[in-house]
Amino acid sequence: MANKAATDLRAKTADELKTSLVDLKKEAFNLRFQRANGQLENTARMRQVRREIARIKTILHGQASA
Repeated sequence: MANKAATDLRAKTADELKTSLVDLKKEAFNLRFQRANGQLENTARMRQVRREIARIKTILHGQASA
């Protein structure tokens, strides 16, 4: 999953964002598991996933309060 700009995420519906959020949380879990086992090759991906999750949460929160 490539890094998306916030404008691309704002164009999605809340359901699509929630689905993406679940997928990213699963990926973050798998990356943490790989790191613990010493099998993680792309360590930068962890940071990308965390920031992507934060972007989606921020947009969802903004939509809920608007």
